[in-house]
Amino acid sequence: MHTLARLGLMLLPLVALHGCVSAPAKPMPQTRAKPGVVVTQPAPPPVQRKAEPPKVVRAAVPEQLMADIDLAWRQFPGRTGIAVQRIDGDWITGKRFGEFFPQQSVSKMWVAMTILDQVDSGRLRLDQKVKITMSDLAVFHQPIRERVVANGAVEETIQSLMEQAITASDNTANDSLLRTAGGPEAVRNFIERKKLGKIRFGPGERLMQSQIAGLSWQQEYSIGRRFYTARSALPRERRQAALEAYLADPVDGAAPEAIANALARLAKGELLSPASTRLLLGMMERTKSGPNRLKAGVPAGWRFGHKTGTGQELDPLSTGYNDIGIMTAPDGTRYAVVVMIASTTSPIPARMAMMQAVSRAVATHHR
Repeated sequence: MHTLARLGLMLLPLVALHGCVSAPAKPMPQTRAKPGVVVTQPAPPPVQRKAEPPKVVRAAVPEQLMADIDLAWRQFPGRTGIAVQRIDGDWITGKRFGEFFPQQSVSKMWVAMTILDQVDSGRLRLDQKVKITMSDLAVFHQPIRERVVANGAVEETIQSLMEQAITASDNTANDSLLRTAGGPEAVRNFIERKKLGKIRFGPGERLMQSQIAGLSWQQEYSIGRRFYTARSALPRERRQAALEAYLADPVDGAAPEAIANALARLAKGELLSPASTRLLLGMMERTKSGPNRLKAGVPAGWRFGHKTGTGQELDPLSTGYNDIGIMTAPDGTRYAVVVMIASTTSPIPARMAMMQAVSRAVATHHR
């Protein structure tokens, strides 16, 4: 074969292979920005931030309420603590409301709550009977005493004893409940467990009232006026020293602020079951003692439940004159109101008038 012909046949496969190789890609035409036009890159996605909680707008204490409370407090001659808390709000106001004041029978509230807490837990029953004998009688106000003396002993249900302790401030009924609950330590445990704050609880009516008077308790003091007779036989210096020691550091002392907060928590159902809460609040509204204290300043159309306390006297000084309660406005708004007079030389009508001024001011400036 001719030499040139053979060379052509050899080159044919190479030409075929060259046809199988892809041609290089043509570059994409560049987009040119028009003069005066800025070309920007796409914006990055927005950063996700946690939503801020809404600002809480707190209600302010009515200025005129504070002014009226201040006026009543300054004009009254005596060491007085006042606390007013809007239960369905977020404010509290008053005077000396963080200091300890003698409670006296106000402390019956903590006994009742301790009992009801044990009812809620199944340890006690409202219809459970409690026997009261002559050796269980207390001192001062105790209407149940006449039946005990006449019969030698009586049996009462726990609910009946609570009704008498709260509505009539019966000391023997209260001490019987205290014994049933487990004594003073049981009440102190309830106060601590529920975080009620600056509230103390004493050793019970018999021991506490004896200490305040400068006496040592004897059971015979529970009959008739024997306690008064024994107390009046003491030298005045001894009585005065005992009373001053009590006022300086009351074994049953409580801060008005702590009591107001406890009443608020009770009203909101934070301390007891719904049934027990209703029961105790109902008893407070049936209270017969102290009709001319805070209650007399509560206007018609409002509801009021309360508990009073009254301490001993050493002329011209009166001590532990108290009233605490829950005022409910016609629109359902509730206020815890606490007035505690540690000591005063002011007569009873003036004490009542000062208390009425406080409850009247709460109603007047309600909004």
